[in-house]
Amino acid sequence: MDYFPKVADIKKAALTIRQVAEVTPLLHSIRLSKQYSADILLKREDLHRVRSYKIRGAFNKISSLSNQERAKGVVCASAGNHAQGVAFACHHLGIKATIFMPAVTPKQKVEQTKMFGESWVTIVLVGDTFDDSFNAAMAYCTEEDKSFIHPFNDPKVIEGQATVGLELIDQINKPLDYIFVAVGGGGLASGLIGVFSQLSPNTKIIGVEPAGASSMTNSITLGRNTELEKIDKFIDGAAVKRVGDLTFSICKERLYKMITVPEGKVCQTILDLYNRDAIVVEPAGALSISALDMFEAELKGKQVACIIGGSNNDITRTAEIKERALLYGQLKHYFIVRFPQRPGALKQFVAEILGPTDDITHFEYSKKSSKENAPAVVGIELKHPSDLTPLIHRMKENNFFGDYLNDKPDLFQYLV
Repeated sequence: MDYFPKVADIKKAALTIRQVAEVTPLLHSIRLSKQYSADILLKREDLHRVRSYKIRGAFNKISSLSNQERAKGVVCASAGNHAQGVAFACHHLGIKATIFMPAVTPKQKVEQTKMFGESWVTIVLVGDTFDDSFNAAMAYCTEEDKSFIHPFNDPKVIEGQATVGLELIDQINKPLDYIFVAVGGGGLASGLIGVFSQLSPNTKIIGVEPAGASSMTNSITLGRNTELEKIDKFIDGAAVKRVGDLTFSICKERLYKMITVPEGKVCQTILDLYNRDAIVVEPAGALSISALDMFEAELKGKQVACIIGGSNNDITRTAEIKERALLYGQLKHYFIVRFPQRPGALKQFVAEILGPTDDITHFEYSKKSSKENAPAVVGIELKHPSDLTPLIHRMKENNFFGDYLNDKPDLFQYLV
């Protein structure tokens, strides 16, 4: 391992970032502590002025540049939170920045980046993923001879993110047993490993990433840093095809475990945090909490910290978040329903086929021929997952059943 974050360097970073980053609270979660019979603590990194921990690494790195490098300006690539950290840092330090973001980045994150950077920042939207933006940014950086501010694969960035760990050490009265942390590129996880391996070596750090973007998990399994061919971009703050070489070398050796969580499960966590705890988080910010139930027996009686990495969520995504949560919970189901071409067919379907607590939430129908049965795409929300089998039985028994779409992802995305 060529690089490993040292406590002395992390402490220097902590002094540097005091200009822009306040110590974030570590709050006891009554609900989660009761649920898991443990002391569950939430490190609220979503409460920074830029609403994520990314300000730590960005500011530490940019502050380390020489006057000549600052005069030339900086470049970064980001799906949102790192961009906001860079924008805020450059505005604070008076440095020009060109920020490359995926074209699919939620509008809220783009607007926030513009707000934090003001006239110091130029935003370029390009590509569908972080990796697309990264490649474009690197090419531009080389052409213009500017400094690149990497979101995770840089010692100064890692040391900046590691200051989260120093704060945790100061905020607890006994050593933490576990820390759950989201992994995108691996910068925060690597920083935490640097702190706790030296100051609290018995603390177990568990990395959590989306099932649809499991680049760190895949790389650790293969034993080499490997790029994924495709990823699910929904959890944009943690969706990268390839993690950093530095972060991979640290995480593969020192993480207690690296796990993945389905995107739909993360969506349910987002809804639970909002509805039950009045906490607004983005998808990547909910990853750590989404993994707790996978270690339920192991956590009993332990002191556990979950890093809530950010709250830059776009309210226009709420419908999709709810939909994904329902699909994951097996409460939302889509069918092709073949309606007989006779009066009263729809009335019969509602009265006799649907259960008393079933609800039609999607209905798309058009009669395009004079065939005996015409298909409709119907979405049905159930009260309990166990209601599905009786529903399908009634549909088949009365000749309404055409096909079940949930387990046909290609057809599902095309029709719904």
